Amino acid sequence: MYLTIRQACSNCRPSILLVALLVNLLSVDVVVAGEFALSKQILSNTEDRYGDYARRRLISWRNLINENQDSSSNDKLQRVNDFFNSLEFANDIDHWGKEDYWATPLQMLSTNGGDCEDFAIAKYFTLREMGIPAEQLRLTYVKALRLNQAHMVLTYFPTAEADPLILDNLVGEISPATERDDLLPVYSFNGNGLWLAKSRGTAKLVGRSERLSRWQEVIARIDEEQIPLSR
Repeated sequence: MYLTIRQACSNCRPSILLVALLVNLLSVDVVVAGEFALSKQILSNTEDRYGDYARRRLISWRNLINENQDSSSNDKLQRVNDFFNSLEFANDIDHWGKEDYWATPLQMLSTNGGDCEDFAIAKYFTLREMGIPAEQLRLTYVKALRLNQAHMVLTYFPTAEADPLILDNLVGEISPATERDDLLPVYSFNGNGLWLAKSRGTAKLVGRSERLSRWQEVIARIDEEQIPLSR
């Protein structure tokens, strides 16, 4: 690209050549190897449909991922939890026009909200992009006892046998599961497996997450969005 500009501007002064080079650089997507990227097309389409603030949320999401690759696991958890918990809670029927809908992170950020499943899913994929292994993360369906309703949280296992930490859109503080006696686990899953809760603190692997149709719908929409999110 530089040689083409130089040939076209062989008689130009250096300042004009520099301007031409900058214009060309700004007209293409510049991606640093190893960084999480969102194409200009995605950002432009989001802004056209949802406005400038939606585009800014996507850029903030991208920066959150790229700027915290070397942070500690606990810092990653806290920053991701805080970032998404700043979005608005909205029921599926009001927000998506459907009784039960699991949104992609792009959909949630573009529309500035979602329900508990959307929060947990967005946190899961973001932490995966920040280098947290799938084995340490599970999307966990629980019964919220005080609300007497189904709820979803993201759980993080520091080690396979450790008490998991709970990332919850209803509670800002990240707490060990043993301190959340208001939540009764039902089942959990990630990109690799599906577990049924046998009792509080124990779970049995019963298969792969492909058995969950809503999860497969989310994966299909992410593929359509052409954002290469780690499973």
